[in-house]
Amino acid sequence: MGKITGFMEFARVEESYAPVAERVRNYHEFVAGLETAQARIQAARCMDCGTPTCSNGCPVNNIIPDFNDLVYNDDWRNAFTVLDSTNNFPDFTGRICPAPCEAACVLNINDDPVGIKSLERAIIDRAWAEGWVTPQLPKHRTGRRVAVVGSGPAGMAAAQQLARAGHDVTLFEKNDRIGGLLRYGIPDFKLEKTHIDRRVDQMQKEGVRFRTGVLVGAMPKDTKVQNDAKETVTPEQLRRDFDAVLLTGGAELSRDLPVPGRELSGIHFAMEFLPQQNKVNAGAKVRGQISAAGKHVIVIGGGDTGSDCVGTSNRHGAKSVTQFELLPQPPLHENGPLTWPYWPIKLRTSSSHEEGCEREFAIATKSFNGEKGRVTGLATVQVEWKDGRMIEVPGTERVFPAELVLLAMGFVAPVASVLDAFGIERDARGNAKAGTEAIGGYATNVPGVFAAGDMRRGQSLVVWAIREGRQAARAVDEFMMGYSELPR
Repeated sequence: MGKITGFMEFARVEESYAPVAERVRNYHEFVAGLETAQARIQAARCMDCGTPTCSNGCPVNNIIPDFNDLVYNDDWRNAFTVLDSTNNFPDFTGRICPAPCEAACVLNINDDPVGIKSLERAIIDRAWAEGWVTPQLPKHRTGRRVAVVGSGPAGMAAAQQLARAGHDVTLFEKNDRIGGLLRYGIPDFKLEKTHIDRRVDQMQKEGVRFRTGVLVGAMPKDTKVQNDAKETVTPEQLRRDFDAVLLTGGAELSRDLPVPGRELSGIHFAMEFLPQQNKVNAGAKVRGQISAAGKHVIVIGGGDTGSDCVGTSNRHGAKSVTQFELLPQPPLHENGPLTWPYWPIKLRTSSSHEEGCEREFAIATKSFNGEKGRVTGLATVQVEWKDGRMIEVPGTERVFPAELVLLAMGFVAPVASVLDAFGIERDARGNAKAGTEAIGGYATNVPGVFAAGDMRRGQSLVVWAIREGRQAARAVDEFMMGYSELPR
C-alpha cells in the first residue's frame, strides 16, 4: 500500500467532461482521463484491504489493489502488466463498464469509493501511448482449429485467448465490421471505434482470422436485428471444418411493447436507431435514417440503452426528450452498510441525462396515438407496486406528445434460429443451455459446440462478456488438448 493514510487525506478525483453545449455538437468522446498527478491521488485512496472485495466485485477479478499501488508509486509499466493479466480489453471497460468493483470498495460503505474505473482507463491509455500493448504470439502452434461465432466482447476475448494458446482461430461476424454491440450498439461519444480497430489489428497479428458479413445459420425475416450478411455458412460446415465451435452472439431480441397503436410508424426499437448513427459516423450512407431532429422524443426504458438513445437524440437536435421508467424513482443515495458490497439501487444520472432530458418514473404506456399512420403521442398512467404487482393509479392518466418513440426495455433472448440450427438446448429464458463448471463448462448438449456471453447468460455487461469469453476459451482449449494453461 503506497499511502497508508491516503483514504483519510484525499477525496475522490472525478474525470472531467467537456461542456454540454460543446459535446452535443459531435459524436466524439468527451470524458477527459485523469492526469498523472490525479491518478496517483486516486490510487493513494486504496486501503489494500485484507479481503479485496473490489476484486471479488469485478467479474474479471482484476487485481485492483496491486495496480493501484503501482500507479501511486509511478510504476505504470507494471500496473499495465497486472491489469492486462486479467482483462483483455480495459480500454473498453475503462469507458463503458458501470464499475461494480467500485460498489464493492470498502470505502463505499461510508465514503466515496476509489475511482477504479478511471484508473483502469488511465493505465491502458498510458500503455497504448507508450507502445506497451503489443501482439502476444504463441510459443507453438497446436494445429487445432476453432470457429468463434459473434465478434462482441465475449467473442473477441475468447478468440484472443485461443489464438495465444496456439490454436488456429476464425472469428465470424454477420455485420460488416468487428465489435458486435460495441460497434453498433454503444454510441461513439461513449466509445470511439478506434479502440476496437486497434484491438482487431493486434488480434490479426496474433493470428486471428476475421470473416465479416457471414451469417451462421439463418435469420428470421421478421427479426429486426442488425444484419449485413452477404454470405451464409451452415452449422454442419463449421462442425466439419473446425475442431470446436464457440457461440458468442448477443441477446439481440428486443423486448416489445404490444399495446394499441404499436403498428404506427415512428415507433422503433433502440437497436434500430443506435446502429444507424454509428454507421453514419463511420462514413456509411443509411437510407431513411431514423432521425430525432426537431421531434418530441419519448424513450421507454430507464437503463443504459435508454440513456444512449437520449444522448443520440440530443445530438440529432430533438425538440424534447423524455425517458419513461416503469419502476418508481430510486433513492438519491443507497444505504451503504446495508447494500455493500452488492450493486446498490439508487438514482443514477448519466451524462446523457445532463445534456437535456425529462424523466418520468412509475409510468406505464397504455396506447400509442396517431394520425395518418404516424405516432403523435402516448397515453399513459402512473402505477404503484404492491407485493410485486403493478397497480394503475386512478386519475393519473396523461397524454405525452411524441413524433418518435424508442423502445429500450432490454433484450429477451438470442436469435433462436442460430441455436435451433445447431440443435442446442435452451434454458427457460431462451438462452443456450450451458453451465460454468471448472471442468466441462460452457459446453452445450452438442459435442464440440460451446456457448458464452449474452447468448448463454442473457443480457449483461461488457465486463461479464469478457469474463465468459476468457473462461470459455479455457474450456475449449481443455476440450481439444486435454488440459489448459489459460487462466480461468
